[in-house]
Amino acid sequence: MNSAIIQLLVLAGIAVFLILRLRSTLGTREGFEKPPVPMQGPSNSKTSARREFEVIEGGVDTDITDHVEDGTEAAKALAAMKLTEPGFNVTEFLSGARGAYEMILMAYENGDLSQVKPFLSSDVHESFAHGIAIREAKNLSVEANFVGVRELALQDAHFARDTNEAELTVKFVGELTSVVRDQDGNIVEGNPNEIKRQRDVWTFARVMGANDPNWQLVATGG
Repeated sequence: MNSAIIQLLVLAGIAVFLILRLRSTLGTREGFEKPPVPMQGPSNSKTSARREFEVIEGGVDTDITDHVEDGTEAAKALAAMKLTEPGFNVTEFLSGARGAYEMILMAYENGDLSQVKPFLSSDVHESFAHGIAIREAKNLSVEANFVGVRELALQDAHFARDTNEAELTVKFVGELTSVVRDQDGNIVEGNPNEIKRQRDVWTFARVMGANDPNWQLVATGG
């Protein structure tokens, strides 16, 4: 084999090698390829914006699922409350319940229900007043200081569609200091320097859509 043929074979081998390297680096195009999809921006049609809005509107209501499991009877009750009163918000309700818990609890501890009477059902008011009367009959007084709410959780929800009456049950774990003194000022129960935890389960009720925005405490438990 003469030198000219050998040189030709070497050049052909180099050409094949370069072609293979280019294909591996740049890739190949085979057949029809779709044009690149344009990036969405402010200039897109109203259709895209409407689709995004529909996805958001059709999604899960996190104001409900943040507090109860999706699909439960409690979640359905909360959804019905929102349909009846669109301005209702579960998170805002729980924030208000936190404040009501402190206000009502301290009113009972201090023996004066006058400021919280509008927020108590007749049965709960009667029960609290009876407890205060027993203390007074024994010449006992309570000194209490509210520290804060350590835990708060929505436990259950019910909604009566025929009357639009809603009931929300909330678990509280409060922290406070409390002592009971006799008529001479002697401590008969508690420690003023000791923070104690108190667990309560309260049920609040209200007619959704009514002009009165206040919830009433209708049941208490532990």
